[in-house]
Amino acid sequence: MGTLACSSSGLGMYQLLLPWLLISVLSLPASRVGPLQAAVGLPGVIIMLWGGASADRTDARATLTRVFGAAALVPLGLILVLELGELSVWTVTAWGLGISAALSFSGPAQQSVLSRIAGRDLQRGVTASTAITMFTTMIGIGAAGQLDRIGLRQVLLVQCLCLVAAALWIRRIGSHESSSAGPTEPAWRRIREGFRASYLQRPVFDALTVNFVSSIFNAGGFLTAFPFIVREVYDGDAELLSWLMIVFFAGAVVSNLIMLRFMPFQKPGRWFILFQLSRVVVLFLIWVEPAWWLVVTGVVAWGLNMGVTTTLARAIVQEAAEPLSRGRVMAVFGVGLLGAPLIGAVILGWIVEEYGALAGLVPGMAVSVLLFLYSMAATGLWRYRSRA
Repeated sequence: MGTLACSSSGLGMYQLLLPWLLISVLSLPASRVGPLQAAVGLPGVIIMLWGGASADRTDARATLTRVFGAAALVPLGLILVLELGELSVWTVTAWGLGISAALSFSGPAQQSVLSRIAGRDLQRGVTASTAITMFTTMIGIGAAGQLDRIGLRQVLLVQCLCLVAAALWIRRIGSHESSSAGPTEPAWRRIREGFRASYLQRPVFDALTVNFVSSIFNAGGFLTAFPFIVREVYDGDAELLSWLMIVFFAGAVVSNLIMLRFMPFQKPGRWFILFQLSRVVVLFLIWVEPAWWLVVTGVVAWGLNMGVTTTLARAIVQEAAEPLSRGRVMAVFGVGLLGAPLIGAVILGWIVEEYGALAGLVPGMAVSVLLFLYSMAATGLWRYRSRA
């Protein structure tokens, strides 16, 4: 949990800094911001699959130590760029690629460690870790939101320290070699087996599919359209964006704490499906451009919704996956979480450029209705029973 807290703080800073540096500091239009966000995140998709293949056969603790240690050097590189006066689209993209790659590779290894420690109490373990991740992401976002006040160099130094702390904290866990038997296979073959295992295990496939499609326009809407809404509709700065993102993740933390009280759920798929539909109301509330207090209410509700759907999707996948392939399956899940917003960034960047910032929320409303109907008619999620 300490490692998750430190690494998530660094990730939270990245989530705010990347779009704001592109939108406000470098003054790029939405039609360029979306593709650049996708370009920065795309290598992370491949790296996460590689990380998942490694997580099932290596000492995850040692892997995380090396990855977080290397990641701590990336913000130092951007500080050097600032000192030389060379901040540009290329240098910001290079920084984003480094952080995205490190955090993508570390995700499956962290889930592998969590599965080993949590044992049969996996639902609560996933929910508690998600709550802590969301809470410390809020802290990271809050720190990044001060860049106009304290300076970008100081914010990047804090990000570096967070990643150093994550590397040191994971070493407190005992080393553990995977118990996977058999000869070592090439990484590409283990990646292929991860996709195959995800497809053959029906609850895993259903949850992955619904969560992936949802994330294209909902997570994509939050990461791409929402910063433009803050700047263009409400004339906000980095601090206002950070404050609203903190409110969003606070909602996610609250929903996870509430779920933690009532877990384990016997039929988590039902809640997962129902909250897909409820998201329509949340997005509509923000889309109509209401009074400010209703905007904040809508952002809180959006975070509550995201906390439930993301946590239940992860819990279903992690619980239903076979132990010997869990790291690879969780890598596929992580690829969905990481890759879907990249697709959304390209599509929604174009929509925002052509039709305005608020138009970026419309696809999310339509897709939420369609996913509810699809989940009821074509998946077994409503009938899925937990093994807990």
